Amino acid sequence: MPGAPEVGTDASTRLQVLRSILEHGPSTANELAERLRLTPAAVRRHLTVLVDAGQLTTRRKRVYGPRGRGRPASVFRLTDVGRAEFYQAYDWLAIEALDKLREQAGQAAVDEFAAQITARITARYQTLSDEYETPADALVAALTAEGFVATLKPLPSGDQLCQFHCPVAHVAAAFPEICIAETAAFAKILDSHVQRIATIAHGDEVCNTHLPKPVSEAQAAVRRERV
Repeated sequence: MPGAPEVGTDASTRLQVLRSILEHGPSTANELAERLRLTPAAVRRHLTVLVDAGQLTTRRKRVYGPRGRGRPASVFRLTDVGRAEFYQAYDWLAIEALDKLREQAGQAAVDEFAAQITARITARYQTLSDEYETPADALVAALTAEGFVATLKPLPSGDQLCQFHCPVAHVAAAFPEICIAETAAFAKILDSHVQRIATIAHGDEVCNTHLPKPVSEAQAAVRRERV
């Protein structure tokens, strides 16, 4: 019925759709249906509403290799409006406050503030480190507990740390010092060089950081001999 209030279960399901895309990246209707245990038809109904609301946008799925018959499936991704469903900070207030901090106390004060923000991740990691087999697994748990929705993806050269959400993305876009401090915190926690590949703050869909494989003592000795 036009103008009728939205059914609570519909609102809840649409939030689950948004969260699934947030956690897993751009997805097709069939992928969402499988993850949420819904019919593809039901998912498409919710996707239509979310696209009309400006919370999702769509594009054709890239096909590599020989294409089958028919058009490629549509892939749905979050817009800034969709991501805003998960933002809880008053971004504009934080940006204005940091602008004023830089104006009155200088760049060093902004750098110190950024380090203090990332110190929360380090503190959370320290409380969880004994519960996980590796420092990287504990870091993932710490980031997720702080609202970053993180996972690890294995690579031949190490692991890729993926953060599917950033609670301070809008602030970090204006003050990249926050991303820099976060990367430095990862390196310190893991006692290793890490490489930031992509960030939500700079328009990417996911924050990605490469975590190289630990160097064994034997490999380290060989490298020292070559120097």
